[in-house]
Amino acid sequence: MEKKKLFTFSTRTLVATGLGAALFMLLFMFVRIPSGIPETNIETAYGVGGFFAALFGPIAGLLIAFIGHALSDAISYGSPWWSWVIASGVTCFVTGFSYARLRVEEGIFGIKDMVFYNLVQIIGNVFAWIVVAPVLDMVMYGEPANLVFTQGAFAAISNIISTGVIGTVLLWLYSKTRSQKGSLSQED
Repeated sequence: MEKKKLFTFSTRTLVATGLGAALFMLLFMFVRIPSGIPETNIETAYGVGGFFAALFGPIAGLLIAFIGHALSDAISYGSPWWSWVIASGVTCFVTGFSYARLRVEEGIFGIKDMVFYNLVQIIGNVFAWIVVAPVLDMVMYGEPANLVFTQGAFAAISNIISTGVIGTVLLWLYSKTRSQKGSLSQED
């Protein structure tokens, strides 16, 4: 197996980034579940962002979530809420570090791969929503700590679940569409 480089950006990756950002934006705008916590929803977009990040790496993940979230906010609210846009980018950037080790394109996405992918995305979500988003909310917008850490904790948990369920299922399904090396046998 050829070692994958984390920070390459090909034409294929560029196309995937555009498609991923558009899907992320649409899901962020239209396929969300209200949570009851102010300005915090259960977002299906992170599952798709995690899927693309695992297939194309951290740069694609960063751009997909950052652009998709920024466009969604700009269209829906008139301007992006930058602290959360940045946190979205961080989430999928970190999740993209699973790319180098996963073999989804080779048709392999077993239990160990699922566990690894989910450990990486959990680290990304916890860092982005428990640290990055609340700190930036306080620094950039003067938001109260109790509110932003409550929102951040809920966002971390819901995005871990969204990415864990949706991202894992998409990666597993996609791996089933790929041929494993040596899986074709010659008939006599």
